[in-house]
Amino acid sequence: MTKKQRKVLIRIIVSAVLTAVFCLLPVEEPYLRFVLFLIPYLIIGYDILRKAVLGIFNGQVFDENFLMALATVGAIILGEYLEGTAVMLFYQIGELFQSYAVGKSRRNISALMDIRPDYANVEQDGQLEQVDPDDVEIGTVIVVQPGEKIPIDGVIVSGTSTLNTSALTGESLPREVCEKDEVISGCVNLSGLLRIETTKEFGESTVSKILDLVENSSMKKSKSENFITRFAKYYTPAVCIGALALALLPPLVNLVLGNPAAWSQWVIRALTTLVISCPCALVISIPLSFFGGIGGASSKGVLVKGSNYLEALSETKYVVCDKTGTLTKGVFEVTQVEAAPGFDKEELLEMAAQAESYSKHPISRSLKEAYEKSTGKQIDTSGVTEVEELSGHGVSAVIGGKKVAAGNAKFMKRLNILYTVPQKTGTEVHVAVNGAYAGYILISDRIKPNAKAAVERLKAAGVKQVIMLTGDARNVAEAVAGEIGVDIVKSELLPADKVAEVEKLLASKEDKERLAFVGDGINDAPVLSRADLGIAMGALGSDAAIEAADIVLMDDDPVKIATAIDISRKTLRIVHQNIVFALVVKFACLGLGAAGFVNMWWAIFADVGVMILAVLNATRTLKS
Repeated sequence: MTKKQRKVLIRIIVSAVLTAVFCLLPVEEPYLRFVLFLIPYLIIGYDILRKAVLGIFNGQVFDENFLMALATVGAIILGEYLEGTAVMLFYQIGELFQSYAVGKSRRNISALMDIRPDYANVEQDGQLEQVDPDDVEIGTVIVVQPGEKIPIDGVIVSGTSTLNTSALTGESLPREVCEKDEVISGCVNLSGLLRIETTKEFGESTVSKILDLVENSSMKKSKSENFITRFAKYYTPAVCIGALALALLPPLVNLVLGNPAAWSQWVIRALTTLVISCPCALVISIPLSFFGGIGGASSKGVLVKGSNYLEALSETKYVVCDKTGTLTKGVFEVTQVEAAPGFDKEELLEMAAQAESYSKHPISRSLKEAYEKSTGKQIDTSGVTEVEELSGHGVSAVIGGKKVAAGNAKFMKRLNILYTVPQKTGTEVHVAVNGAYAGYILISDRIKPNAKAAVERLKAAGVKQVIMLTGDARNVAEAVAGEIGVDIVKSELLPADKVAEVEKLLASKEDKERLAFVGDGINDAPVLSRADLGIAMGALGSDAAIEAADIVLMDDDPVKIATAIDISRKTLRIVHQNIVFALVVKFACLGLGAAGFVNMWWAIFADVGVMILAVLNATRTLKS
């Protein structure tokens, strides 16, 4: 409980005790009772009265403070001292409860802020010096001791350790790391001493991006929140006008008909409706529900950039996935090398590795690693010139005076070179030297262990179709699709082709259905932006994909897509429950209050009671 909340609690206790004592005192004199009850009323309500007055002067008249002030002051003027004080007292109890619930929700999300590193250790003259992470340049070697957070993304240059990644990924199992492993900021080093060469500036590191996403998530409101904002804008003035009409019209009609006006009776009913009509339950509980949903998702390693995206996720009926790095690990291994007559396998692998030596594509890395592993030598790139990369096809280069082309079957067709079709399934890298076919290298990617379970859970969650789009060869794509159970597979696609396929799906779906695209690469950024909902693999995904996406999965686990959908639908169920419950109770009590069947005590329940129940219900979104 904060210092401010403790002060409010003390005021509530003092006011409640004084109200109870004055109720028991046998005081019949009206003026004395007025003075006595004015003491606890002002103790508990002075800040509400002040806010109401300031709101009037600032042109923001119709809010909950104005309604509470008008209703309670009116009740006291009419001699309902206990009722007026009790309404203000219970209203402040509700406000305290709501403040505590919001604080708890914020703390849940703010637990992420603990991943923000305070310093980075840089070794100078044999001594460790703590510096601001913002001052550390790319390529600097930093030292992370056991128990410290990794401050900046980088590659381990020496040391082995175990990392606690739970703050980022929601996973409790620690991760073993060693030399040459990539590590991301925000993880806690549990055991060994690590020396890490930074690959990014602090502002571009994972921890900074996560904090930025979380801090800005509340800026993007959902349709439900926007509806409540618009609703309250018109609802509160309408209620005030209705209460004024209820206080004036019936007495005037009575006077015209020759009956007693009964002014106090109708004014009390009008004040009761003002208390009942306070929109706190909706204005507070709806944003709190979405805030809790985003917090619950973040604890599972799913970062949602705004409540509008959380709401859209609940309506997702089509999930389109990239293959490499999304459904597969993106870890490629050379599984077969077949040389054409006149070439040997080692020469074929060397030429392919040299041609691909300047590319950062996973397939290029696997070729280089396979060559270095088989020969024990580093690739000699001194004779590699005129390197040209053709997106979606392959690479050409001049190596030792020979024109070498390495790429897929489309590249061979483009060059009018006859090639051999492999019998086994895998990613094909065909090589041609001076226009003559030299052979092929087969590379296989590993399917993620949870890929099949992810597809099954998506279908169980009500997703109509799971579609896989890939630039890989048809036989490879169909083999992966068959193993994990996707409904539709489209292969051999360029980045523009993926956008075109998503456009077709968007045109064919119903208006209320949403399409989500899941990807991880730079070439996925355009289609991530085009889909109704972009979901990026955050741990190993590219910066461009994370920037373009609306939701980020921090541990690259595709099962988390279904988890995020479950969280969003639970959040929306709670939001709709609160809206229906609050409106039904309030409109029912408004009708009964206008007819004189409920008094101020019922009004307290209709306002404070409904707000407390709605807030309690909203806090359930924190538990996913």
